[in-house]
Amino acid sequence: MSVLEQGSPRKKTKSVYISTVISIALVLLMTGLLGLILVHAKNLSKYVKENIVLNVIVNDNVNEGDVLSLQKDLEKEEYVLRTEYVSKELAAKNLKEDLGEDFVEYLGSNPLLPSIDIYLKEQYANGDSIQPFIDKVSQNSRVKEIVYQESLIDMVNKNIRVISIVVLAFTVILLVIAIALINNTIRLAIYSQRFLIKSMQLIGATKGFIRKPYILYGIAHGLIGALIAILLLIFTLQFAQKQVPELIFLQNWAQFIAIFIVVVALGILISALSTYFAVTKYLKAKSHSLYR
Repeated sequence: MSVLEQGSPRKKTKSVYISTVISIALVLLMTGLLGLILVHAKNLSKYVKENIVLNVIVNDNVNEGDVLSLQKDLEKEEYVLRTEYVSKELAAKNLKEDLGEDFVEYLGSNPLLPSIDIYLKEQYANGDSIQPFIDKVSQNSRVKEIVYQESLIDMVNKNIRVISIVVLAFTVILLVIAIALINNTIRLAIYSQRFLIKSMQLIGATKGFIRKPYILYGIAHGLIGALIAILLLIFTLQFAQKQVPELIFLQNWAQFIAIFIVVVALGILISALSTYFAVTKYLKAKSHSLYR
């Protein structure tokens, strides 16, 4: 058996393999979890904004055909995601359910007016966009008034803005930590191979020849660690959905797959680069410095 074969990274102990892969998997798991939190937070923000309602109250003397015509006109507006027509009868039924008693029977008539509930697109669910839209719709002769909770919209946007900044800052910090942890794990693994690396170099092996198998193993470790992390992320998603069924409304598997691809890319890229620099360090090192 040649010296190069003895120096091959295939001869590293199983404990080094396992510890490296597990460390990479755990770091990538935390990175992936943060990615899932970001996706859910974004989807929650979209869900909340798209369920803010503008109640367009229609004049009592407008017939139902004109109200439906107005609804179609509103649906053509770029601001509008969808609309719902609420007749006088449906409005009375809803209020009866909320109050727990039949107020129409008590009053002798139904005082409620028909209305159109407007749900805005996410990007327009803010005060600056809503007000021009309200001013435009209010000019329609069929519209009596438009009711919406301005304070709720301001509060939602303010809270979402604060949460986004905090999560983004945390993401950057965790990403830096993840890179540092994976890098240190691989450096320690390569440290145990420093004498073999130098031995291969001393008998004439080129730097590229020495680096190649280590980098390939680094890529393999990163890929295996990423796949383990992805399996754990899928299990976490399924567990969370069982515990909180409402999460189904915020889940988007296209976005989750994108996160899984990023996790794999990070695992391979960071592992390969860390291995390259760690091996290069010992290729440049003097023989006496290896004993430090």
